[in-house]
Amino acid sequence: MSNPKLSVNLNKIALIRNSRPGNYPNVVNHGRQALAAGADGLTVHPRPDQRHIRPSDVRELAALVANYPGIEFNVEGNPFADPEGDYPGFMALVRETRPHQCTLVPDSDDQLTSDHGFDLHQASASLAPIVAELQTLGIRVSLFMDPDIEQLDLAKALGVERIELYTGPYAAAYPSRNDAYDALFERYFQAAVHARKIGLELNAGHDLNLDNLDNFCRLPGLLEVSIGHALTVDALTMGLDNAVNAYKRICACPRRERDA
Repeated sequence: MSNPKLSVNLNKIALIRNSRPGNYPNVVNHGRQALAAGADGLTVHPRPDQRHIRPSDVRELAALVANYPGIEFNVEGNPFADPEGDYPGFMALVRETRPHQCTLVPDSDDQLTSDHGFDLHQASASLAPIVAELQTLGIRVSLFMDPDIEQLDLAKALGVERIELYTGPYAAAYPSRNDAYDALFERYFQAAVHARKIGLELNAGHDLNLDNLDNFCRLPGLLEVSIGHALTVDALTMGLDNAVNAYKRICACPRRERDA
């Protein structure tokens, strides 16, 4: 089985920076350090309110990653986010910076963080031209999704290359490891099996950490995990290089993938 790649989400570095005037900590420098420590890619989620990542960060990080062959830049966010102040709109920013992957997320301005996947019964028609445009630009499209097999079939029909499973519920249930957790993990596992069966590639992200990542890496076909909040917190105690290395070790030596 292939090992999932680690994409370091830099949102929380930007959030700390934004709490004071100036450019400290420097988001681009932290991205460079994460790559030097072994990260396989960088992720950002620019929101219209610019609570963390700013459009200038996206531009500068795109330029940084261009100097690292084989490293991927992933820009995630709501494709329907309109211009607001000096925020040019999500799609305009993506057109300008041309990331390797664009993860479309159904978040709204008043959400603290992303907390659910797309309902493609409602969203497919409006997403279809966006998916087509991104693919024309040579950008891989991933949809933020819950572990719902019917919804995965709709994602496949939409023509996207990947999905990113929203792992917040898994992370919340993990400490209990009770029957409800087992049933939930089985939903994720069967969603991964089904995604591979229908030809959808698989990413995952949200609240994954050093405790729960190893078990989640048992999912068949998992290609990439995007981790930011927990990795940033771990970096406070162990340093950024050591934190990246710790997550990379889990990705490189996950528990044996369970038979599908």
